[in-house]
Amino acid sequence: MSRIESRLTELALSIPAIAKPVAAYVPATITGHLVLTAGQLPFVDGALPATGKVGAEVSAEDAARYAGQCVLNALAAVQGVIGSLDRITRIVKVTGFVASAPDFTGQPAVLNGASTLLGDIFGDEIGAHARSAVGVAVLPLDAPVEVELIVEFA
Repeated sequence: MSRIESRLTELALSIPAIAKPVAAYVPATITGHLVLTAGQLPFVDGALPATGKVGAEVSAEDAARYAGQCVLNALAAVQGVIGSLDRITRIVKVTGFVASAPDFTGQPAVLNGASTLLGDIFGDEIGAHARSAVGVAVLPLDAPVEVELIVEFA
């Protein structure tokens, strides 16, 4: 069992199957020593666990958990192009989009669900990253959150 697989087991998590794209793109692409993922929705077994706006139909706490699911889906995409997650040497950047009710301003707290999970999986040295947390009017399929990653690998 690899180091990252062992850590995921400790956290009672697993990497899901790669989510099928919902349009004309690939889940992840490589340039140099970087993997850039497409935006990943919080699919669980091919379905969204919730739809709607954060701060209205979806709570910020639930959305933070969904951001963590987006990370697992993004890691599946990364694994699909580099083979082993143990090859990741740095989480470079996380970009998160939160479908927000008009008065919702807690996007950073929602994206903490993604950032904290990456730290839990990869540790402080590899898991520390730059991040953007963006509030948007609507996301594909009415998903509450979407996350994309840029990771460095060896």
